[in-house]
Amino acid sequence: MAMWQGAMDNRGFQQGSFNSFQSSSSDEDLMDIPGTAMDFSMRDDVPPLDGEIEEDKSYNGGGIGSSNRMMDFLEEPIPGVGTYDDFNTIDWVREKSRDRDRHREITNKSKESTWALIHSVSDAFSGWLLMLLIGLLSGSLAGLIDISAHWMTDLKEGICTGGIWFNHEHCCWNSQHVTFEDRDKCPEWNSWSQLIISTNEIKTILSGFIIRGYLGKWTLIIKTITLVLAVSSGLSLGKEGPLVHVACCCGNILCHCFNKYRKNEAKRREVLSAAAAAGVSVAFGAPIGGVLFSLEEVSYYFPLKTLWRSFFAALVAAFTLRSINPFGNSRLVLFYVEFHTPWHLFELVPFILLGIFGGLWGALFIRTNIAWCRKRKTTQLGKYPVIEVLVMTAITAILAFPNEYTRMSTSELISELFNDCGLLDSSKLCDYENRFNTSKAGELPDRPAGVGVYSAMWQLALTLILKIVITIFTFGMKIPSGLFIPSMAVGAIAGRLLGVGMEQLAYYHHDWAIFNSWCSQGADCITPGLYAMVGAAACLGGVTRMTVSLVVIMFELTGGLEYIVPLMAAAMTSKWVADALGREGIYDAHIRLNGYPFLEAKEEFAHKTLAMDVMKPRRNDPLLTVLTQDSMTVEDVETIISETTYSGFPVVVSRESQRLVGFVLRRDLIISIENARKKQDGVVSTSVIYFTEHSPPVPPYTPPTLKLRNILDLSPFTVTDLTPMEIVVDIFRKLGLRQCLVTHNGRLLGIITKKDVLKHIAQMANQDPDSILFN
Repeated sequence: MAMWQGAMDNRGFQQGSFNSFQSSSSDEDLMDIPGTAMDFSMRDDVPPLDGEIEEDKSYNGGGIGSSNRMMDFLEEPIPGVGTYDDFNTIDWVREKSRDRDRHREITNKSKESTWALIHSVSDAFSGWLLMLLIGLLSGSLAGLIDISAHWMTDLKEGICTGGIWFNHEHCCWNSQHVTFEDRDKCPEWNSWSQLIISTNEIKTILSGFIIRGYLGKWTLIIKTITLVLAVSSGLSLGKEGPLVHVACCCGNILCHCFNKYRKNEAKRREVLSAAAAAGVSVAFGAPIGGVLFSLEEVSYYFPLKTLWRSFFAALVAAFTLRSINPFGNSRLVLFYVEFHTPWHLFELVPFILLGIFGGLWGALFIRTNIAWCRKRKTTQLGKYPVIEVLVMTAITAILAFPNEYTRMSTSELISELFNDCGLLDSSKLCDYENRFNTSKAGELPDRPAGVGVYSAMWQLALTLILKIVITIFTFGMKIPSGLFIPSMAVGAIAGRLLGVGMEQLAYYHHDWAIFNSWCSQGADCITPGLYAMVGAAACLGGVTRMTVSLVVIMFELTGGLEYIVPLMAAAMTSKWVADALGREGIYDAHIRLNGYPFLEAKEEFAHKTLAMDVMKPRRNDPLLTVLTQDSMTVEDVETIISETTYSGFPVVVSRESQRLVGFVLRRDLIISIENARKKQDGVVSTSVIYFTEHSPPVPPYTPPTLKLRNILDLSPFTVTDLTPMEIVVDIFRKLGLRQCLVTHNGRLLGIITKKDVLKHIAQMANQDPDSILFN
């Protein structure tokens, strides 16, 4: 006993906390992916164990008479094992495997009792219940944001004495002293002069990256409040993009109410994909477009089951927003519009011109905005985000106030540009000379532009220049800033300018060959609002590179199938032109700027390199850090953890054979060893760690061994050293791997991580491979 007590008094046997070893780990080696089971025979390396040896798990402190004992602290799940550190990539294959095991266990237990059957049914229904809750919460928050933003926008100009909670429009609706023509002027609304004399991370998170707090409750609360303030401030930004973030926050928070989604990162990302669809649904009143947006633009993994649930969540969110009716017109968005005049084949030419403009605008915006954001990150400017916001707000206010089209909110501007002028419209854009004589009630032919139209054209031209410039510097500031609405505003202005030009050209030259076959004098030939809508779609497509989802969103905004072809022509032309000038959309560009480990699935890898050209270690590099299955002590493992930043380690039979056994995560090792030190007596620095199924007998008076086989991934994905990188990249994309191990004739050679793949792709594209820094 004295000998054992003396050993326990040795510093190496102290039961200290293991927090000192939890150094920040880079995602470069954060790898552990179950994929394809590899069968490595170890008969030549591991001698057969004595069948009479039994494993005694009842160790209680040990003494001279104690028998050999193997400590296994992973019989019951340990909190934290199997989870991920912040700013690390999840293991898609392992998460899906866990969910299959969980589902199989629930199904088997459902046959044992009625309560187990009820639990099985509730588990199956929990996904739909979660979608219902996400839709209800997203729609409610969107309605709150819409109403608050509209109210605060009007609050800058005046206040309603009949009810402070009414905005300008609602205030005058309730007035008994106003006519339809003067509906914006009512005695209940008082201007201040009368009273006073004077959204890229979602995409990265959905690809499997961990960013703690980005979708938490405080983010939701702060985002909801600040989004109202940012939109109503008059800055060149929109709420539609941040609404996707708000919806994803709702989905992430509600996931914690269901064990199936709280404990599985892959299942949670299916929910976030559906939440993104709900966000676009309430942003544009486009449930189908929202589902397609999630599928086309943001989701990394989108199974058929997620498609159905995304549609359900988008439907519930749109229904909830419709019930709230934030704009008082039974529409989900402020700029909903219906056109009644058919378009003509010749008009495809100006529609394609708008597509070219949208592509040029998209390429210009991405390059200049990324250059400005890079300057913000690499200079002193990035250290003063509050001052930057205040200065930009002041500049915007000074430049925007003199022009009525820059003074109004961007959503109202788009609504006015989309508008199809009627006889009772008082806008300057509808100030035409009424020189017509029609026998058909309701028909309003093309008319010559009046003074108001020409004045509006000059103001819109100045607005276009200001919007282009100011949006470049606004997007990316430390405020909720959506890009959908500013991009649509730029395109809508350009489209309306072109539309009015085409309208006047057709009116004064209807006898030209290009018009006389379909546009007679006194007919309603050109709809400028349609040109504004097509221009909005073109510019939004040029910036985001959306195609199918963009056309469907715009189609749902107009409520008619007749204009799908113009929208398709403009969207595709915009994408082709923008892709010719730069392959990245704005979200991909910001992902690359921030160094997030996002592996783009749309790009093809066409270089003829091999796995051995990318794996680590390279020639002349230190040997790969590995653990052995039965010959390392706790102290040896702790030393490796403290001296490296790798996020996982291959486990081999022995350093001589390099036969692969499996792969273990750094985080799981730390948690398991720390848990063993705290909860079990006798586990000390000299305790041997075993990753094998059985352990050989140990001499008396030695500390018990520690069995960690349960945290070992026995089926890490492996490739041979001669595997083409084209196949390796495809594997990483389709399986969502964090890393794969490289072998040669069954012997471990090296490792390829997701970061290595991203660096290699950047190097092959003549880009800086060190830009993948996760900063």
